[in-house]
Amino acid sequence: MTELRTLNRPGGLIVVLSGPSGVGKDTLLQHFLNTTPGCVRLVTCTTRPPRPDERDGVDYQFVSVEEFRRMQEAGELLESAEVFGHHYGSPRKFVEEKTAKGLDVILRIDVQGGVSVRKAAPGAVLVFLAPPSFEELERRLRGRNTETDASIARRLAEARREMEAASEYDYLIVHDSTERAAEDLRAVLRAEHLRIVRAS
Repeated sequence: MTELRTLNRPGGLIVVLSGPSGVGKDTLLQHFLNTTPGCVRLVTCTTRPPRPDERDGVDYQFVSVEEFRRMQEAGELLESAEVFGHHYGSPRKFVEEKTAKGLDVILRIDVQGGVSVRKAAPGAVLVFLAPPSFEELERRLRGRNTETDASIARRLAEARREMEAASEYDYLIVHDSTERAAEDLRAVLRAEHLRIVRAS
């Protein structure tokens, strides 16, 4: 049995979770991490200013444009992207250290970043989180009370573009219920840990 288990994927997984703004990625992740041992979330770094309810080092690592560029040039980012005029990136060291310890690292990033991760780490598992409908997505965005009509229109247009790119991903989870979506994500991780790694 010990020899057979060496056929499974070693170490922890790199899991990308993407989806349109307002789909509930943070809500799902908070519930998932609170109920699923062995998983950690990567705290993405960004050059955008923090929102009033965001905490540095918890929601994001807020850095200057100069520091972000230094990290890019030093190869410290697994991926980086520009979204709505701000830079976002995934610190490589955290991912490598945690997966080496057998922990699954979840990267909550956009589609552009997810495709970049796939190129940098071909074994990464890409999961797309979709809304039950665009009407529901618009309702959630308006429910935030932080977006203007113009901003909502822009985010809905971006959501349609991202949905078209979902075919680049490995799994699609519809977020109609947080508990159900979390169970679906756990099923994905279970399946990936049981996957036989074939020699190339």
